[in-house]
Parts: sequence; C-alpha cells; structure tokens
Amino acid sequence: MTVHDVVDLHRRSVERFAELAHRVGADQWALATPCSGWDVRQLVNHLVSEERWTAPLMSGATVAEVGDRFEGDLLGPDPAAAAAAASKEAADAVSEPGAVDRTVHLSFGDFPGAEYASQLFADHLVHTWDLAKAIGADDRLESDLVSACATWYDAVEDMYRQYGAVGPRVPLPRDAGDQARLLARFGRDAAWTHELGLVQRFGEAFSRRDVDALMTMTTEDVVFESTNPAPDGVRFEGRVSARAAWERLFAETGDLRFEAEETVVLGDRGVVRWCFSWSEPDGSDGHVRGVDVLRLSGGKVAEKLSYVKG
Repeated sequence: MTVHDVVDLHRRSVERFAELAHRVGADQWALATPCSGWDVRQLVNHLVSEERWTAPLMSGATVAEVGDRFEGDLLGPDPAAAAAAASKEAADAVSEPGAVDRTVHLSFGDFPGAEYASQLFADHLVHTWDLAKAIGADDRLESDLVSACATWYDAVEDMYRQYGAVGPRVPLPRDAGDQARLLARFGRDAAWTHELGLVQRFGEAFSRRDVDALMTMTTEDVVFESTNPAPDGVRFEGRVSARAAWERLFAETGDLRFEAEETVVLGDRGVVRWCFSWSEPDGSDGHVRGVDVLRLSGGKVAEKLSYVKG
C-alpha cells in the first residue's frame, strides 16, 4: 500500500466506527459483542483509548511518556461525542504530512508510522463489524477495505496469533465470502448472534469457575442435569440448587479445564460439544468428553442438560 492508501484506509475505518458508535441506543451499551468479554461500552471505550494514543505516538512519544492518562473510562456521559472527537483527533494525526514516515515507539518495538496506521486500520475494521453485530446494524464491510486488510494481514497473522492478539481461526463453509474469511482469520464467526455469544460466555465462565457470572446468565428457575452418578445423573432446579451443585463440582475438582470444541445454536437451543479435564490428587490428569444441550430464554440459560461419553 502507498502512503496515501494507508492514510485513506485509516481515516475511513475510524470515521465508520465513530458513525456506528453514534447509532448505539441508550439501552444497547450493555449488550454483549462478538469480542469475548466486552460489552458495547467496553468495545467503544477500547477504540477511543486507541485513538487517544494515536496522536502522541505518531508525534514520537514513548509508551512510558504517555503513561496511564488514557486508562479507565474515556466515554463519560456522552459516549458518542467522545468517540466522534477521538476519531477526528486520530485521523488528523495520521494524515498530518510526514506522520506515517516517522518511527513510532510501541510497547512491542519500534515501527514505521505506516505500519502502525495499518494496525489501527485493521483493528477499527474488525471492531466495526463487532459493534454492528452487537447493536443489530448493517454489518457489511466495504469490499476494498476487506481486501486491503486481508493483504496486509497476510504478513502478520501468525505473529498476532502467536502473541494471543487473536483467537484461533474459525471453520468456514466452502462458499464463505471474502468478509467471512477475513473475520475467521481474526477469530470471528460471521454467523455470530447474541444467542451464540451467550452460550460461549457461559462456557468461558464455567471454565474459570466463576459461579457469580454463571448466575447472572441463568434464569431464576434454571434446570441443571449433571452427568453423575451414571447413568441418569442428578437434576437440580432453580438458581440456588444449581449454584450449590457447581460450587461443589469446582471445589472437588482440581485444576478444572472446560474446553468447548464445537458450539451450535438454533433458535432457543444450543448444543456444545466439550472436553472436561482436571488434575487428580496424585498429580495425574483425567478427562471426559461430552455434550451440553442448553435451552435459552430471554437472553439467559434456562436449562443445561449434560451428557458424557462412557
């Protein structure tokens, strides 16, 4: 890409994100997004922080010199206005004559300004899709932006994944388009829905033994059917009963690890194929594979029926 291309791609991506942030409804800031662990407000705040960092870094400041001035909540009472101001500041900093020719001091090394601007362009493009999916807006990305991002990403994808900046590639159908293929390379499922996001977050909370988080994602009358004792397991009804069962499981199982190997959501039903592993008191490892059949209701898990192989 030429210098002009980089500047133009960056400006278009930050402006598009700011436009979308302006469309977030008052009741949508707490909605989940495809970016695991972030709701809409956290996602927008992340990009605003990134944009606030752009001007000082483009002018030659080091990470240490910037310090912690852009930590915490940067959105205030008017998130859309904060996003608009930050995007303009960032776009102006990148388009300043000579800016992309300078050396930028990032936390992981020194890079040409053009490379830093390309990183920002890619981050804004993918997070624009995240935000659009979260609030139910048009999630189609402009084809030339998708193509430019894919070409740039060819050289850095392995490094991004090695350092944990993106998740594993998502499997794709044979007829997937260019946008879906790019998103998959960034660890995104183009078919993401709020229901799929709920099931994924539920599994993540289970893996980290976060009972409080599990409770926020279940209905008051949630039903949990365990896998043990065989062959029928035990049925627990209501949050209090389910909580006690999960707390007991976590307390009795050392170094618990829950890995979702495949997740499918159809309407109000979710199916998760999983591997559940743990450490025995003697230091050996154990594991089982199984399936959860979930019923979803009102944006929460109403039923978790667990089945194990063996």
